[in-house]
Amino acid sequence: MNKLNFDVLIIGSGLAGLSSALKLANKKKIAVISKSKLVDSSSHWAQGGIASSLAENDSTKSHIDDTKIAGVGLCKDDVTKFVTENSKEALSWLTKIGVKFTKEKNGQGLHLTREGGHSHKRIAHVKDATGKAIQDCLIDLVLSHPNITTFENHIAVDLITSNKVGGKLKRNTCLGAYILDNQVNRVYTISAFNVILATGGASKVYLYTTNPDVSTGDGIAMGWRAGCKIANMEFVQFHPTCLFDSKDKSFLISETLRGEGAKLILPNGESFMNKYDSRGDLSPRDIVARAIDFEMKKGGLNCVYLDITHHPKSFITNRFPMIYKRCLERGLDITKVPIPVVPAAHYSCGGVMTDLDGQTDIQQLFAIGEVAYTGLHGANRLASNSLLECLVYADAVAKKILKDKFSHSLALPDWDESRVTDADEEILITHTWNELRTFMWNYVGIVRTNKRLSRALHRINMLRSEVNEFYTNFKISPNLIELRNLLQVSELIVLSAIARKESRGLHYSKDFPKTLKDAKETILVPKNLKN
Repeated sequence: MNKLNFDVLIIGSGLAGLSSALKLANKKKIAVISKSKLVDSSSHWAQGGIASSLAENDSTKSHIDDTKIAGVGLCKDDVTKFVTENSKEALSWLTKIGVKFTKEKNGQGLHLTREGGHSHKRIAHVKDATGKAIQDCLIDLVLSHPNITTFENHIAVDLITSNKVGGKLKRNTCLGAYILDNQVNRVYTISAFNVILATGGASKVYLYTTNPDVSTGDGIAMGWRAGCKIANMEFVQFHPTCLFDSKDKSFLISETLRGEGAKLILPNGESFMNKYDSRGDLSPRDIVARAIDFEMKKGGLNCVYLDITHHPKSFITNRFPMIYKRCLERGLDITKVPIPVVPAAHYSCGGVMTDLDGQTDIQQLFAIGEVAYTGLHGANRLASNSLLECLVYADAVAKKILKDKFSHSLALPDWDESRVTDADEEILITHTWNELRTFMWNYVGIVRTNKRLSRALHRINMLRSEVNEFYTNFKISPNLIELRNLLQVSELIVLSAIARKESRGLHYSKDFPKTLKDAKETILVPKNLKN
């Protein structure tokens, strides 16, 4: 018997997961599942900050307008209003629990910077390591709270629903999850009255990404298999500026450099962004990423460059200490030479569909953060709205759960591995992983065609049959679980891309280059959706 019981099971340890844990812990018994260490999350890597209309010349309306413009017609009005109107409260809560945001030189008010797509300076930050500062604070509080139990180096295998176990409930309800302890290779059954998916995005399906290794789309895949609708998976945001370095393929160069005046240039020193958009270097990410991709292909370039050398050294080292240090370790003094950069997969705008309470199609199952599709980001996420969304929906989900009186006494079955054996060909899993990420990069990247998408779908179907055989016959491992999830998420991305017969935001098709008048969501419905 390997069974544990909690009031709330939170799968994921980024900003969304830890914030919701803290907001619930005074009244609920909480379990937090972390695939690796608590610090290994996309939130921890976030350099930019949190968007909020704090400046005197700014307004919530302006923040809403900028979000909608970036989202190219697909942002939901009620969601956009809900998130932006709660931004000040979110920042206030972080300040209250101990996050020390960078202030103006006179100490009066927060220092606000500007990023692409924003019409005003509205990004609150902690120098150039906002995510780390917030996560460090949250982790300290989580580890010291008596009602929160953390499980590091554990990975969720699948959700347990009433439909799966034959529970006599009116609607399909999430009852818990199977969780693999990576260190002892044992699967636990965790029962919970509420389950929160906070697993982050799926950018690890691509060869080049700014995300940590844990971003393998686990929550999206598990939600889909359990019976949740998935929306807008074709909109994968490629961050325009990832450090081009053979040994450091995941280091993001924050958009805030361009907010502080850095320029994108070609090897000959020529600035090029004004050719593509009147907003130049501060254009939304989809426009900048496509522009860089075009210039690289036109010129046969391995990268372009980001130049901030016109600023004094003291400004650069004080404003961007982490970036300066990381680049210096790679032999680049960014006070003297431009930074070589390339686009890389960065953020999933689609995910598990939720309402304003973070509720999914399955009762007692919630999704918050990058794993969720709330309708905030539309066809392209506005910079620094992601951490904000995590905070606002963590609060919304916590309030919903605290009001809810649901409980159950259903007995959950143990994980059954009686008919499987140890895998002796782990190398095949690694090979398949690499193959998947390579063809997703080549066929389902920044610019897409029907032929490329069809070829990708064909390859995914072939690989899934192989992986399903592994999954059926061998004991599970973290690599096998992640590969299974990556293949599922890749299929959802490709199917969504094929379904969209236009170019919009982050989805650009050479076969359908025009944007249709009517903006519609791409919604995929699983065959097992039952209510």
